[in-house]
Amino acid sequence: MPRPRTTPAPDLTSTTEDYLKEVWTAREWTDEPVTTSLLAQRMGFSRSTVSEAVRKLTDQGLLAHERYGSIELTEEGRAAAVGMVRRHRLIETFLVEYLGYGWDEVHDEAEVFEHAVSDKFVERLAQRLGDPDRDPHGDPIPRRDGTFPDLPATRLDAAGVGRPLQVARVSDSAPDLLRYLGEVGITLDVVLTVLARQEFAGTLLVEAAGRRFDLGLPAAASIWVVEPGAA
Repeated sequence: MPRPRTTPAPDLTSTTEDYLKEVWTAREWTDEPVTTSLLAQRMGFSRSTVSEAVRKLTDQGLLAHERYGSIELTEEGRAAAVGMVRRHRLIETFLVEYLGYGWDEVHDEAEVFEHAVSDKFVERLAQRLGDPDRDPHGDPIPRRDGTFPDLPATRLDAAGVGRPLQVARVSDSAPDLLRYLGEVGITLDVVLTVLARQEFAGTLLVEAAGRRFDLGLPAAASIWVVEPGAA
């Protein structure tokens, strides 16, 4: 059974918000269990640091975690995490649409601003942007009530060969990859085709924006696609 809360949930610190958001986003991209090792890798902390933080957040009723088991968000933790995801993605959208940032530049900036702005600011921002349902990377933006728009997609590395596919979403975890994808013409809503799988080389032969190039499977795993017109 999950450990019971032993202390009341305080006002959340920026570090706490980061942990909760990281647990949520880790599950968004994979069905793999969220472990202390995975969080340590994603956040750049030591396993001991993450283990202690997870213990404290479990005591506060924000996480549920059995030793050696998967880390899960409680209802309270999920609400806080989704709120931070909403802030982050709205800020990214504002930076691109109003301040001319590139899609490879906004993640780190949003990481700073998301902790500094008020709920009122976030809602005014959403109104100014027209309540968008996705951010510059195609990630779904949670609605004010915590629900998400339905944006079904398939990872490019698992997609079929020979049929047109539209880019619906790209992971923002690696700015260098985003810059490279932009250079070869892979941006949101672009239609591409996987011409061949080259398993021996760990690459896909892809055609996009009139160009053919090899794309490594790790890079392809960061791209989500849909049938043309479905995004």
